[in-house]
Amino acid sequence: MGLKRRSGTKNPPIFSSEFFIQNHADIISCISMVFVIGLLFQVSAPIASVFVAMHHNVTEALEPSDIVLYTYGRQDVCVITFYFLIAIVMHAILQEYALDKLNRKLHLSKVKHSKFNESGQLLVFYLISLIWGGDIILREGYLLNISKLWQDYPHNEMTFMFKFYFIVQLAYWLHCYPELYFQKVKKDEMKPRIIYTTLYLVFLTAAYVLNFTRIAICLSVMHYLVESVFHTARLLYFAEKSKAASYGFTIWNGLFVLVRLGSITLSVLTFWYGLALQQAASVMDIASGNFNTQLIRINCLVAVCLLQAWMMWNFINFHLKRMRERAAQIASSKKKALAKKEKKLKKDELKKASEEDVNELPEVDQNTKKDLRARTGVAASPKAKRN
Repeated sequence: MGLKRRSGTKNPPIFSSEFFIQNHADIISCISMVFVIGLLFQVSAPIASVFVAMHHNVTEALEPSDIVLYTYGRQDVCVITFYFLIAIVMHAILQEYALDKLNRKLHLSKVKHSKFNESGQLLVFYLISLIWGGDIILREGYLLNISKLWQDYPHNEMTFMFKFYFIVQLAYWLHCYPELYFQKVKKDEMKPRIIYTTLYLVFLTAAYVLNFTRIAICLSVMHYLVESVFHTARLLYFAEKSKAASYGFTIWNGLFVLVRLGSITLSVLTFWYGLALQQAASVMDIASGNFNTQLIRINCLVAVCLLQAWMMWNFINFHLKRMRERAAQIASSKKKALAKKEKKLKKDELKKASEEDVNELPEVDQNTKKDLRARTGVAASPKAKRN
């Protein structure tokens, strides 16, 4: 499916950087269709299925009611690559048919335009992941029985939707790197985006490889809930819905702190208490997927706690910065109001002095001065009146 191009823009030279940026969605969608069409032919189907279908299943569905379980393996790299391409195409479709139209209606500045696009893209992904991950948590029964997060470890067997969730997560965060180039993100905005994208990739990849997927999906859903509220409030702010945005940021402030505390509590229960009760291994067993060693558990717990502390530190600094900006704004407005008041008082004093000088003159001169002042609309200075 080709995306619409803006009218009135000149076509750049083929093979140029600008041409690739403008047409990257069409080019990548054509590459993706090669894999899909390859499934239709017997010759190319085995190769195409490596990129499209899920692999490393450990059970087979002999009957429709049977559940197929999967583990991870090398072929997951090919599947992640395919959905990495799909993520780029979906990003471009959402940008072209939704966010660009909203931007034209709102008439945002260049800075707000970039932040609006970022929040719009992330909000859609967070909401999909929140609903998808929440459904998996309910189906697996982690919400009502929290001990399932560490029972029967190693958790190297996953259902199709469970594994597909992590494949999509890794593919999406990988696609954020080329999007910095496709969206022409400014250098000063690149650093924070690269930092949070890298953090997502590192933690999700570690959880997927070390078979800590159960605790990872719970922590990710909790985090995505907070981020969904934040980016919703941010979009409302850009849309000049100040009252609704204020409520949204207030809810985000409360949820952010609660989720940070909840994430640390859940991690301590899983890594420090729950997994320690399971059959711990002296060394990690890659063949069986058992990474339940004391060293790995402590490192995972420390990593999660440090991440939550870092996010909390940024949260506190953000609010302190806003408080300083508000205090400076209030002080500036008070200074302006005081200067305006002093100017008005000086004007009233000059007017009063002028009237007193007029009253000191004889009655005929007073009437003459008043008539002159009424005609010209300007009060004569006291010195001029004495002369």
